[in-house]
Amino acid sequence: MKKIKFEITVEEGNLIFKGLSKLPFEEVYELIGKLNEQANRQLGKENNQEDKNGPDNLSNFLENQ
Repeated sequence: MKKIKFEITVEEGNLIFKGLSKLPFEEVYELIGKLNEQANRQLGKENNQEDKNGPDNLSNFLENQ
């Protein structure tokens, strides 16, 4: 399967998660998990995992909705 990479801001990522959360869970849960994992890996490197509950951590987005 071909893969593509996107570069987006945290705010744009949050908007994507917000849009995906409006769709039926069974259709998007794998995609949400995959995006969340990748975002957390990248943000953890940038922030040296200083604050896992900070506003820039996308894993908390859906929990806070």
